[in-house]
Order: sequence, then structure tokens, then C-alpha cells
Amino acid sequence: MQNRIPLTIAVATVAALATFPAQADVAPPPTISVTGEASISAPPDLAQIEAGVTTDAKTAREASGANNDAMGKVLLALKGAGISEKDYQTSQLSLQPQYANQNRPGPNVLSGYRATNRVTVKLRDVTKIASVIDVVTAAGANDIGGINFTVSNASKLLDDARAQAIADARRKAEIYAKAAGVTLGAPVSISEHGAAVPVMYRRAAAPMAAEVAIAPGEETLRVTVSVSWEIKANP
Repeated sequence: MQNRIPLTIAVATVAALATFPAQADVAPPPTISVTGEASISAPPDLAQIEAGVTTDAKTAREASGANNDAMGKVLLALKGAGISEKDYQTSQLSLQPQYANQNRPGPNVLSGYRATNRVTVKLRDVTKIASVIDVVTAAGANDIGGINFTVSNASKLLDDARAQAIADARRKAEIYAKAAGVTLGAPVSISEHGAAVPVMYRRAAAPMAAEVAIAPGEETLRVTVSVSWEIKANP
């Protein structure tokens, strides 16, 4: 019984070694790998802005109270401008102590408090951006910015760009295959890279002038795909 176990292990090892070379001899098929690119531009039909109120006062209560009153007027102005309540949401609310002598040697001295309240506003009509900014600044908003534009049907446009990117990749692969004297086969792998980049503007920390000029421009949606095709020798 003691001699059977080593013999069994040896037989199994020989069997495994006998099958290993056959598996190692299986090589992946030759391929051509290229990237395809496509981009589609469209005017944005959605916009998002941030509007807020920053208030300074000697005490926390005074800063918070004055800020609440001012922000209440801004929210009423948004409602009066026809913006639905579901399209604006508080994005920042803070109350911070302010100190004097921060840039000089010696202890900092509490000089007051700063209250900040900011809302993010979604606009479903980009032509209303300037008028909405005018409305909220007139109501007391002194912190405007963070404007960005988007395209509502971006998914559909990206699908079109994907098809164009694959076509671009095939075009390139066929050029390489012809130059190399081989035949292009079926694709064996496809991976996607790239996404749309929203247009953004820096925040303005002071009231903006009336009749603000806004240029929405165009959104460019880009897609890049990497595709590998199997290749075969020409008959």
C-alpha cells in the first residue's frame, strides 16, 4: 500500500506533461489592431448655472439671518421667472468665522462671520440664461457662475458616433490588410474610449452686469474605439 501512492502521482504527472505541449502549441490567430474615431457636434439645449448669496456680519446670527432673507428673495425671483421648483436645488450652505491678521504674525482675531447659500438652477431653454442671471442678481444674488451646457439627446448622438468610429476603424484596417497582402476577417475585440466634455465657465463672485452675453456654442461628442481584426493569408 505504501508504494501505490507515489506510483499514482507519477502516472498523473506524466499524463499532465503529455497533454501540456499540445495546449501550448495553440497560438492565438494573427490580428490587425487599429483605433477608430468619430465626433458629432450639436448645439446644447440644456444649461445649468449656480446662483447664490454671500453675506458678512459681525455675529453668526446676523450673517445667517441676513443671508436667509437675501436668499429667500432670490428663490422667489426664480419662481417668478417661471423656473419650476424641481429645477433648482441648494448646492452649498455654509457659515464660517472670519479672522483678521491672517497674513501677519500674531494671533488671529475674530472679525465676523460669513454665510453662503448657493443653488444650482437647471434651465431647459438656453436662451433664458441671460435673463435668469439678470433676475437673480437684481434680487440680491452676488455669487454667479459654474455655468455649463449639455445636450439632452447625447446618448443618441453618441450611438451615431460609435457606428461612425467602427466604420473608421474598419477603413483603416482594410488599408493595412491590403498593404500587408492579407484578408481581413471578423473582429475579435472591441473597446471604447472617450466621452463628451461639458463646456464650463468660471464662477463670478460679484453681481454681473445686466443683459449678460452668453455664448452656448456647440457640444462636441467624441468616441474612440480600439478594434482587433483576425487576418488570414490571401488564397
